[in-house]
Amino acid sequence: MGRNAANTRMTYGRFLDYLDAGRVTAVDLYDGGRTAIIEAVDPELDNRVQRWRVDLPGNSPDLVSRLRDASISLDSHPPRNDGALVGALGNLLFPLLLIGGLFFLFRRSSVGPGGPGQAMNFGKSKARFMMEAKTGVMFDDVAGIDEAKEELQEVVTFLKKPERFTAIGARIPKGVLLVGPPGTGKTLLAKAIAGEAGVPFFSISGSEFVEMFVGVGASRVRDLFKKAKENAPCIIFIDEIDAVGRQRGAGIGGGNDEREQTLNQLLTEMDGFEGNTGIIIIAATNRADVLDSALLRPGRFDRQVTVDPPDIKGRLEILEVHARNKKLAEDISLEAIARRTPGFTGADLANLLNEAAILTARRRKEAITMLEVDDAVDRVIAGMEGTPLVDSKSKRLIAYHEIGHAIVGTLVKDHDPVQKVTLVPRGQAQGLTWFTPNEEQMLISRSQLLARITGALGGRAAEEVIFGDAEVTTGAGNDLQQVTSMARQMVTRFGMSDLGPLSLESSQGEVFLGRDWLSRSEYSEEIASRIDGQVRTIVDHCYDSARRIMQENRALIDRLVDLLVEKETIDGDEFRQIVSEYTVVPDKQQFVPQL
Repeated sequence: MGRNAANTRMTYGRFLDYLDAGRVTAVDLYDGGRTAIIEAVDPELDNRVQRWRVDLPGNSPDLVSRLRDASISLDSHPPRNDGALVGALGNLLFPLLLIGGLFFLFRRSSVGPGGPGQAMNFGKSKARFMMEAKTGVMFDDVAGIDEAKEELQEVVTFLKKPERFTAIGARIPKGVLLVGPPGTGKTLLAKAIAGEAGVPFFSISGSEFVEMFVGVGASRVRDLFKKAKENAPCIIFIDEIDAVGRQRGAGIGGGNDEREQTLNQLLTEMDGFEGNTGIIIIAATNRADVLDSALLRPGRFDRQVTVDPPDIKGRLEILEVHARNKKLAEDISLEAIARRTPGFTGADLANLLNEAAILTARRRKEAITMLEVDDAVDRVIAGMEGTPLVDSKSKRLIAYHEIGHAIVGTLVKDHDPVQKVTLVPRGQAQGLTWFTPNEEQMLISRSQLLARITGALGGRAAEEVIFGDAEVTTGAGNDLQQVTSMARQMVTRFGMSDLGPLSLESSQGEVFLGRDWLSRSEYSEEIASRIDGQVRTIVDHCYDSARRIMQENRALIDRLVDLLVEKETIDGDEFRQIVSEYTVVPDKQQFVPQL
């Protein structure tokens, strides 16, 4: 403010008195004439010149003329514009922030796939592209599915050395469809192909074609194949292709289905008017039954490779692969693990060894032993281990129920051998009896099915014989469901009854909307009544066999129950040894369920 350094104030009236007395020497005006800094002689301080601040009234127009008449030094200072500048910046701040935010969103929507604001890129393919896929998986890492691996190794050879096949007129297959249950290694095989082939690799899921906007899926298919043609020869891997490859015309009520348009575009791109040379499509699904027939024909998917759950040899190879990076004890037997896990897929076996490793770490052991593996198998199949019951009527009743299963399974011919009986709860079961087949069972005979039905009824038969008909419990509910299902399949699917070799019902798979929704009965009401009669006959005969075993081996059952209540778990070998001490016919020829 220049000379505006006065700290003391002076009233306007006193200022006029000083002005009239001629003591004012200089006046500086500020704030548009509302404030003044004056220099005046102060008689109270020996006539020294002092500076004061004076607030001037707004209506004193004659003040300036009086100052000029008195020849007093007068100066006027214009007001600083700091407030106006701050106000202008404040008014501009919000529009600048708004424009900056819009610019940032636009930049983000245009940089790279997968951004949250892709308003302009709906039709672009979301496939992950790798010039040379570094998946870390090679064919050596894939075990237990040798037939499927051999088929796909041939595809890799096609890509690496095409002249070996084209010299004799062979052409590269356009598509390979991997079909199999979940967890058998379909996606793992695709990773191995990507790692081995050394060619550009596109990977996408079938669900990524489907969008809420009409026509986006077809546009993404076009964009995917356009990119693939630019990088041919290459591989396109479509996981879960059943998301877009379902049968057309399957919707009730008709209409223009977005999935149908996507499928039509996929059919055209795979083998249409223009064709696609040098592009191999590999797809995976576990629902090949719902795929459109036009998608499965040769020229589109030339090969269908079935990836089944592994047999015992395949399970052993898979276990060896997953055991590479795990510390195993000296006494562990991978062959015994493979023998105990029939029906396990590759994913199940990987999870099994991982659960065993977690249990080993929790128990603070240095290496995985068979105890951890057995506990992991039980946990994977039946659930987490619960707290055992205290000795009571309920515990003894459960013990008789489980011993009933085990006794029937041991004495009935053609039944799988008992592995162990336990009263330790797992999942929803209060007790469990484990059976392990001696060999892979691809085909099951009539006598084996009857033996399984009899074994499943052993628990209910033990409750009735030991405690009486009034004391049977709900513990056999799951057993009876399995018994009814097996008996009905014997009659309606396998032709193992007096109705003769007729297949009266198809396998009970998932209902496919538009094809299976209005399925009519395949037989008359008379046949339905005879089916019910045959099912009842099978179950009644097997139940009579189970009760006869209970009645004729009462002493053996009581001893086994006492031992089970005491130890809570009986191993299969120990169980069979005790049974052999009491039974006169240990070769299981005594009880053969007959109809």
